[in-house]
Amino acid sequence: MNDTAVNLAHTGNFGLDEILCGGLERGHLYLIEGTPGAGKTTLAMQFLLEGVRSGEPCLYITLSETESELRKMARSHGWTLEGIEILDIAPFDSTDELQSLVHPSEIELGQTVQFLVDKAREIKPRRLVIDALTELRLMAEDRYNYRRQILALKRYFQEWDCTVLALDDLTDAAPGLQLHSIVHGVVSLEQRRMEYGVVRRRLSIAKLRGVDFRSGYHDYVIRRGGLTVYPSLIASHHKASFAQEPLSSGVEELDLLLGGGLRRGTSTLLIGPSGAGKSTLAILYAAAAGRRGRAAFFAFDEHYRTASDRASNLGIDIASARGEGKLEWVDLSPTTLSPGEFIDKVQRAVVAGADMVVIDSLNSYIASMPEEHALVLHMHELLSYLGNQGIVTIIIMAQHGLVGGNQVPLDLSFMADSIVLLRYFEAGGQVRKAISVLKSRSGQHETTIREYNLQSGKGVSVGDPIRDFQGVLTGVPNFVGQLSALADGNGKGAAG
Repeated sequence: MNDTAVNLAHTGNFGLDEILCGGLERGHLYLIEGTPGAGKTTLAMQFLLEGVRSGEPCLYITLSETESELRKMARSHGWTLEGIEILDIAPFDSTDELQSLVHPSEIELGQTVQFLVDKAREIKPRRLVIDALTELRLMAEDRYNYRRQILALKRYFQEWDCTVLALDDLTDAAPGLQLHSIVHGVVSLEQRRMEYGVVRRRLSIAKLRGVDFRSGYHDYVIRRGGLTVYPSLIASHHKASFAQEPLSSGVEELDLLLGGGLRRGTSTLLIGPSGAGKSTLAILYAAAAGRRGRAAFFAFDEHYRTASDRASNLGIDIASARGEGKLEWVDLSPTTLSPGEFIDKVQRAVVAGADMVVIDSLNSYIASMPEEHALVLHMHELLSYLGNQGIVTIIIMAQHGLVGGNQVPLDLSFMADSIVLLRYFEAGGQVRKAISVLKSRSGQHETTIREYNLQSGKGVSVGDPIRDFQGVLTGVPNFVGQLSALADGNGKGAAG
């Protein structure tokens, strides 16, 4: 183990440690800033609990919450603060004569700081949390005095090789940047209120001296057990060797249309109007993947129960594959799921051995991230990651409108290796479906248009090439040939 690794203090948060490339360098003062409710205290507790697990003396100095409030919050996460010394510095209460309380409103900032230092000398902590700097700032007569006292604290604790987290709730009108030049690093926690759905949270490392770290924004959630941080995905960090063998759907005509099937390490975009059979096609491939390996189906739009019933009516058995652990079906909600958490779920499925990943649909994934530019970057990294891992990826995108000039909410066609287009068309007084392949980077594919059938008890069938279409790409295909070229009720070309 090198010296840098020995000198790092793990934060008790696996995701944050990954962003920090191992943890926080010991013996320095770090600022954790964020508005109330962002999770600063929870993160600080995780940091100290990690110190307790490592056998390090830990001290929590609280100026904004009482000790009983801290212990109550810890219990809500299933924690005990045993092993953590708590120094409660709160305003005087005539009914409370606990000797551990002092009265910051009646003394100067310098005396308060000196009291903290004296108490720390008794305990000699290796990890220390100060919650929160806002109270010290309010006691200061001016910014200069406040900055000077924080510098004094920094020097004291640095001499003892104590790693300090100072929390700032940013409620004071004074700019928080005045401390950024003093501290060794800054972790910024941010809350974003969406127009609909849960609050989204993300963190960033605004500064970290002398060591490497992952820049940018990283999603996180607060649940029982603490903060769970989802580091942003960097596809180039995840590479594996694999054979680019094709995956068969079990429908020969469909495989021929796609040039032999879907190949490992490639992504396929299924585009078409609602009800055209995109999800069914994806389920067909997921079932085939489950017979030879393992598949993961991430469903934003359809619950497993309805999808399973529909697949069963078509003769596609996904219930058995799921029961045997060969198909992981994950029902998701775009109103409660951040993009970072979604990518984490996909990564976990890949680590668990998935050969295929289906995302149904991209429309709902877009709803989970309103920032269009950020969505393109997220999807680019996700598809690159899955490609590097040799995963067969299917992405479903529904076009607006059933017939006519169908439009996609966001053009991501340049990212996909293959594009399969499904369309409605009218012939002989019936609404029918057509399927064609517009693009395939993995090899030769048919440029023909075939009829696509979903029949109860008979499954998915693809007819012979039909060359008598006009205007397929306009969204209103026009069939000008003979009806005998179309499939009959058996999924075969009609006689005649």
